[in-house]
Amino acid sequence: MSPEKLTMMANQIGRFFAHLGPERAPEEIADHLLKFWDPRMRREIIAFVASGGEGLDPLAAAAVARLAGEAKVS
Repeated sequence: MSPEKLTMMANQIGRFFAHLGPERAPEEIADHLLKFWDPRMRREIIAFVASGGEGLDPLAAAAVARLAGEAKVS
């Protein structure tokens, strides 16, 4: 899937959870990505963020960073 499409989708999810605030929203966004995104999509968005992640909203970027950290541990 294209980085633009993944960014759009992640930003939509981020807007949905934005009302939870910057402390809780990234955790919920990351949880949603783990539950509903294909592993390939998660790998692609993590790689996209590692290369700059242009266009990704801050809450979504924080969630992807959280996923990247968990991927290194698992």
